[in-house]
Amino acid sequence: MTKNLSLLRPVEAPRGLAAEIVTRLTADITSGKLLPGSRLPTEQEMIAATGVSRTVIREAVAALRADKLVVSRQGIGTFVAEHIRRPFRVDFDESSSLRDVLNVMELRTGVEVEAAGLAAERATPAQIKKITERLAAIQAAIDRGETAVDQDFAFHCEIAESTGNPQFKGFLEYLGSFVIPRQTVWGRSAPLLGRTNLTSFQREHEQIVEAIRTGAVQKARAAMRAHLVNSRLRHKKLATEMGIK
Repeated sequence: MTKNLSLLRPVEAPRGLAAEIVTRLTADITSGKLLPGSRLPTEQEMIAATGVSRTVIREAVAALRADKLVVSRQGIGTFVAEHIRRPFRVDFDESSSLRDVLNVMELRTGVEVEAAGLAAERATPAQIKKITERLAAIQAAIDRGETAVDQDFAFHCEIAESTGNPQFKGFLEYLGSFVIPRQTVWGRSAPLLGRTNLTSFQREHEQIVEAIRTGAVQKARAAMRAHLVNSRLRHKKLATEMGIK
């Protein structure tokens, strides 16, 4: 077996034991420490080396199979796939830095600006109705004194759905609701994100919806771009005021 594998040391991972195992094995595979066709350590070897449970090991190996980095052969073991490519990942959560979150927002901008334009071009009356309902749900949450994170995420997903291209919605669902910075940076109950900021978000949402409703492709793109750029700027300003990096 190849020596000095990243896996073969105890795991102390606050972000999740299985995720840490996946990260280590992925690094060993993509760096060539574990060569194509080579056999992974057995479950018992990995348990002994890392100090985690069998369930964690099996969850990690299943994730590697899903990424097509390894293949399992019944009764023989698990092996590095012959043809591998590094899987695309965006890893961030409540512990991520503001810069991590804003970087993801920039990535979203490239995707969602086009999604808004396609939605304006392709959305059916039924889909426009759903987008409008998602907008109303955001407002209802704001009126209840909430930050409307889940409702906001659902709104953006509904626009992505209306493109007619499932890859747009799939991309947002892959990122998850952590793409809404007021959850990731400030938490769901952040007091500094008051009514004024949420009203600004909502006004921009309304402009996006109006452009989609009227089939104004360029206006929809511009409205989505303005919303995401303004959102980044607002969060950077708040971070500066709070001394957050």
